[in-house]
Amino acid sequence: MNKEFKADLLLLTITALWGPAFILIKNILDDIPIFAYLSLRFILAAVVLILIYKNRLKKITREMAVHGFWIGIMLFGGMTAQIVGLSFTTASNTAFISGMNVVFIPIISAFYLHKTLSSSSIIGVLLAFTGLFFLTGGIDLNFNLGDWLVLLGALCYTIQIFLIDKYTNSNDPIVLAIIQLSVTAILHTGVWLSFNFQPIIFNSNVIMTIIFTGVICTAFAFAGQNIAQKSTSPTHTALIFTTEPLFGAAAAMIIPNSQGITETLGVNVIVGGILILSGMLISEFHLINPIDYLLKNSYSKLYDQSKTEG
Repeated sequence: MNKEFKADLLLLTITALWGPAFILIKNILDDIPIFAYLSLRFILAAVVLILIYKNRLKKITREMAVHGFWIGIMLFGGMTAQIVGLSFTTASNTAFISGMNVVFIPIISAFYLHKTLSSSSIIGVLLAFTGLFFLTGGIDLNFNLGDWLVLLGALCYTIQIFLIDKYTNSNDPIVLAIIQLSVTAILHTGVWLSFNFQPIIFNSNVIMTIIFTGVICTAFAFAGQNIAQKSTSPTHTALIFTTEPLFGAAAAMIIPNSQGITETLGVNVIVGGILILSGMLISEFHLINPIDYLLKNSYSKLYDQSKTEG
């Protein structure tokens, strides 16, 4: 396995962990305010990484701190806009719009960073985007404030992915993750204490969810994302992240909600999942590129032949 494939496999593993997290989080929101949960989750994640990698903190420079700060700002902005937007719009709109960075990233890469995309990447993005539409049940085109906030969140996540891609080339990805998570923890704590302060009902579900999502889905996941993005492209990262609602849908069929009910497998989930996975595989293994090459080569030979005969 080359470095890019290993990096993409790590990102897919991270995404697979994020999927079930949504069900676990939703099940505890009656006992803990959302920003209190985010505050404790990111504080725990930052503390875990600091304790494990405390020796690396000696490497922190002012430039590295600034880079990690901006990544943290974008992560906080993405989560906050998404959460606040969800209270004004539907869950399906939120899920679909949140995945829009699979489109934003290739466009920005092509027009602003002058990075050309392969035919496989373009086909993969289009298939994943179509699959996301089916998987989330489509979208209500009557945009309201909530939809625009979720779109703002998707843009923040897009910028976060680009910043990680840019800054991990010259910085320690683990140290960047520590700074990023610390900044996000401080900001979520500030929002909770200033605008959303409510008491927490601690029980086994709340504690286990905070530990699982804080340690596995945040500390190790975001550190892993930083490491992986050193060896793969932003487009591949966004494409792999479109599988998050697919893993979430699969988890919802296994993990009961707060009423003890599990979801059933629908046709839209099957179609959406097939399209997303097909798009990811086509892009990952460059399945279209050889066909594209053969077609171009055949066309070139036919053109040369017709020119000679003419």
